Amino acid sequence: MIPTAGKEPGSNTGADTGTDGTVSHSRAGDLFQLLRDGKARTRAELALTTGLARSTIAARIDALISSGLVGPAGEATSSGGRPPSRFAFNPAARCVLAVDVGATHVIVAVTDLGGNVLSERRLVQDVADGPEAVLDRVATEGAALLAAAGRSVADVAGVGIGLPGPVEHDTGRPMKPPIMPGWDGFDVVSYVQRSLPVSVLVDNDVNIMALGERTAHWPEHENFLFIKVATGIGSGIISSGQLQRGANGTAGDLGHVRVPRGDDVLCRCGNYGCLEALASGPAVAAELDRQGIPAAKGSDVLRLVAEGNLQAVQALRQAGRDLGDVLATVVNLLNPSVIVIGGSLGQAGEHLMAGVREVVYRRSLPLATAHLRIALSGAGDRAAILGASQLVTQHVLSPAAIEATLQAAG
Repeated sequence: MIPTAGKEPGSNTGADTGTDGTVSHSRAGDLFQLLRDGKARTRAELALTTGLARSTIAARIDALISSGLVGPAGEATSSGGRPPSRFAFNPAARCVLAVDVGATHVIVAVTDLGGNVLSERRLVQDVADGPEAVLDRVATEGAALLAAAGRSVADVAGVGIGLPGPVEHDTGRPMKPPIMPGWDGFDVVSYVQRSLPVSVLVDNDVNIMALGERTAHWPEHENFLFIKVATGIGSGIISSGQLQRGANGTAGDLGHVRVPRGDDVLCRCGNYGCLEALASGPAVAAELDRQGIPAAKGSDVLRLVAEGNLQAVQALRQAGRDLGDVLATVVNLLNPSVIVIGGSLGQAGEHLMAGVREVVYRRSLPLATAHLRIALSGAGDRAAILGASQLVTQHVLSPAAIEATLQAAG
């Protein structure tokens, strides 16, 4: 079985590298990383790629086949004699329970190890109901989804959970989350493991959205920003291919960066001029309400924009400009090649994007924006589920985890 753990030791899914920078494939766990792309290969092809002896490759492949993580994938063309067998990663070997907890919703899904969604359920659930109520519902719905997908708890490699607030990465505990009363310091990992005794990995929702969006739509980009614009505003930062969490897990908290025009706007954090207080869904709705257009939340803004209300369109474009003010600095600092805008307010599409682009391309350094792409989320409201699945597979399919699995089985 794949070892259980309460935290993720690292997000590197590649093989080990030596001191000279070359890639090692001396272990079965390292060899397995070559097969993670799903491409079928023969023993001879693997021997040629790795430089290992055919006998060593055969032993490694046999061990991986025994674990179920690798399976036969047909035969290659014969150059004379019996056609050689091909082998490939088997993503159906295990499954993942992926969970997206939002301010007013919970999405629970079962995926295979390749991130393909097998079953999914979207629930209305207020995070303010507290951790026990939310996580009990996650466990109940997760069990039902596993049954619907024809899987059992024994098939679950791990649980990935995204939460709408700061998370201490090493422990998976929420840290002073502003919209999550009762969650501060709660041991999410241990509580979930009462029902599901597997690896449980917890992270901020924007971080897992960044993982999901990049994996699904931008895998070739090593420097990537995901911006969530919804009830709050935050970003997931991927730099040199690695998710950046910072010293305490709060990297990417754009929502409380000061915006120049917001000197007299009070934020719920107690400061004035925060981006979230001007450009989030509730903030844009409040501005429209002040103009005499009834609106209470972000969904009202989206409805008004869809109806062609010009004041709503203008308010949303201004929110994009405010976001662009902050992102212009981020672009100069981090030099990403792609910025993706997601979250519920991002569904308004080009109106928000127009404001962002207007300011970012005007205010950022020309070299930093020469090849910069600013795009809407392709994964949409599935970004967090895909990222939660990815969070687990990065851990349980890492070289060290695979090696531990094979040693335990042996």
